[in-house]
Amino acid sequence: MSASSPESGSSEFDRPLRVALLGCGVVGTQVARLLTRDAAELSKRVGAPIELVGIAVRRLGRERDLDLPADLFTTDAAALVSRGDLDVVIEVIGGIEPARDLILSALKHGASVVTANKALLAEDGATLHEAAHQAERDLYFEAAVAGAIPIVRPLRESLAGDSVERVLGIVNGTTNFILDAMTTTGQGFNEALEEAQRLGYAEADPTADIEGFDAAAKAAILAELAFHTRVTIADVHREGITDVTAADIRSAADMGCVVKQLAICEKRDTPGGPAVSARVHPAMISRDHPLASVRGAYNAVFVVSEAAGDLMFYGPGAGGAPTASAVLGDVVSVARNRRAGVFGPGESTHADLEVLDIGRARTRYHISIDVDDRAGVLAQVAGQFAEFDVSIRTVRQEGSGLDAQLVVVTHEADDAALAATVASLRGLDMVRDVSSVMRVEGGI
Repeated sequence: MSASSPESGSSEFDRPLRVALLGCGVVGTQVARLLTRDAAELSKRVGAPIELVGIAVRRLGRERDLDLPADLFTTDAAALVSRGDLDVVIEVIGGIEPARDLILSALKHGASVVTANKALLAEDGATLHEAAHQAERDLYFEAAVAGAIPIVRPLRESLAGDSVERVLGIVNGTTNFILDAMTTTGQGFNEALEEAQRLGYAEADPTADIEGFDAAAKAAILAELAFHTRVTIADVHREGITDVTAADIRSAADMGCVVKQLAICEKRDTPGGPAVSARVHPAMISRDHPLASVRGAYNAVFVVSEAAGDLMFYGPGAGGAPTASAVLGDVVSVARNRRAGVFGPGESTHADLEVLDIGRARTRYHISIDVDDRAGVLAQVAGQFAEFDVSIRTVRQEGSGLDAQLVVVTHEADDAALAATVASLRGLDMVRDVSSVMRVEGGI
């Protein structure tokens, strides 16, 4: 594209910039409200009027908390995005289809796109980015990760000249609320989940949250941005929090830790060169780590980079208004680009690093082992760790007799070696059960 100057662009956009909205649920309603309520201020920030010209919904006539003309709404989203005179299309309907087809059509017909669709970006972001590149239009998605927290733009732009080594995040408010409640009130998992549902932090069907699907999609996006390597949700190891017990919470407290559901994206050296991994799972993390203090339904992302060092981004990770704030920030950026006749950064996957599976990720384990209380047990248990070249950091015995338990914390090792050690322990005659296995992150 031969970008025109801002001066030449401004004459083209003395007319209003036309915006269409796909979806009018919790987030979409807030986006429409802010677009119309703050139209004058947003226009000043862009340098040209912004006009909401259409909203695609599933059903007409539904009661909505919006004072907008009825003829602004349509059920024909395909016709809306293909009308050819749109400058920006905002997609907040979610899911894979029809969102993918609608975004591709919007780009094909000349509109830039702002989306909050983490699932689609994590599954098939490459197709969207390529379509935006071919159309010479923007694809912005700040709202896809961690709600109102600005993390996409810092990774995509602010840290573009740095080398990011690790991204560690609490990126799902539902799971953080549940684990925080289990930690602070002593509730069991089911009680904490019911409380989250009563307060509106968890859906009636919480599967996407508590089984880690939501966080895994966000981890894929973060890893791709941080390491300039294409990462999809299929590359992200995922574990939910349904097996976290009150005993795990107590064990973490005894170690000076808390349990958090973490999205962990990191770069490491391998014999074949630099590689990356992305994983989502519950983990114990030291109370001294900044992420340990993230309470309730809040999100936070901790970034470690070579030059900038440690950075922390914190705030509300979901909800209509916070997510709409991120959407509107992207709308302003895209509208400014349209008026100036330029477009912003696209997909950056030039590093093209190998993406490791979970077995080659490096981590530590906290393992609770129910054992027979007799001589020689500790030596045999320690022998299993040695067999798989896993070094023990600490070990202690709790209880006696039928309640005897060994609690082992390992040094860092390949996840595959740690998993093989646990499987071997379960085969020992003197081991009644391996009652808890949890990864450990941060310095303890």
